[in-house]
Amino acid sequence: MSYVVLARKYRPRNFTEMVGQEHVVRALSNALTTQRLHHAYLFTGTRGVGKTTVSRILAKSLNCLGADGQGGITAEPCGVCQACTDIDAGRFVDYTELDAASNRGVDEVQALLEQAVYKPVQGRFKVFMIDEVHMLTGHAFNAMLKTLEEPPEYLKFVLATTDPQKVPVTVLSRCLQFNLRPMAPETVLEHLRQVLQSESVPAEAQALRLISRAARGSMRDALSLTDQAIAFGGGQLQEATVRQMLGAVDRSHVLRLIDALARGDGATVVNTIETLRVDGLNAASTLEEMTGVLQRMAVLQAVPERAGSQDLDDPDAAEIVRLANDLPADETQLLYSLCLHGRGELGLAPDEYAALTMVLLRLLAFKPASAETRAPAEKKNTENRG
Repeated sequence: MSYVVLARKYRPRNFTEMVGQEHVVRALSNALTTQRLHHAYLFTGTRGVGKTTVSRILAKSLNCLGADGQGGITAEPCGVCQACTDIDAGRFVDYTELDAASNRGVDEVQALLEQAVYKPVQGRFKVFMIDEVHMLTGHAFNAMLKTLEEPPEYLKFVLATTDPQKVPVTVLSRCLQFNLRPMAPETVLEHLRQVLQSESVPAEAQALRLISRAARGSMRDALSLTDQAIAFGGGQLQEATVRQMLGAVDRSHVLRLIDALARGDGATVVNTIETLRVDGLNAASTLEEMTGVLQRMAVLQAVPERAGSQDLDDPDAAEIVRLANDLPADETQLLYSLCLHGRGELGLAPDEYAALTMVLLRLLAFKPASAETRAPAEKKNTENRG
């Protein structure tokens, strides 16, 4: 039997399995339960957050016959009736998915709309799902407006897009719009832990943290990276191998850089960056990791009582608390801003590590002089004026 990738194997089959989109699940579940059903839905959000998945679950909810064949519209599709299994397998004749990225012309849309005049063959409703709908041409949008506004009672439209700004207002006004949010790293981490437990794959907590951050809110990206990490690590996920795979910078390098900047130690800053160069670690990843640590430090400086609620699973929590106490709050804010804007400078310099060095040494150039340093200079200036 061929291997099924994790992103497909663990795709949610009902609303209860959906992760991180409670606001959408609640609205759709209530609408299905009360049967206050709209004729057109628009799901927006970045890649891998569940737009197509929600569409398929909605189609199953509308057409589910129940395990005994006597069911009706439900927010909890049975998953075993003919309609549910056929939609999951992609062979339900009354559920049509159109990829607008490759079928964007008026002819393709008209061919789809020609099917609207025919009643469902198997199910209770026909469902037309148009993915990446913003890719349709202007003429294609115009061709579907009338049917989208007043479709037959047995027809439901489901539109999905990663760029709703490109969808005409005339289309938006005819749809109920739901925005699927990028998922928090903690949500992704917990789901990955459950998936790997089901797969009996050993994984270190820090390795999962790296993957959940690298996914940037996309569960599909997280599961794809996990597949890659399992292959790269020979069947297990370890922090060192995942860092190597992602090209991520070891947190210890970042903490050493911030500590050196807090002490005004330019030599350690330069030597640490040279180590990053020798190891081939990414300069942009270094700045990105630094902004994450500095953000946590700024929160601790503004709300000191948060120090006691640090994540116990994070081995660097104690060191971050110490750095928050050592580096003044104004310098933390300045360094955060330098790192954030410095990422844009890396591509402008002929050598990204030289650019990284300049970004970090800039803090030392702007670092306020200590009271001991200022006093002799002020005294000398006073004598000169005298």
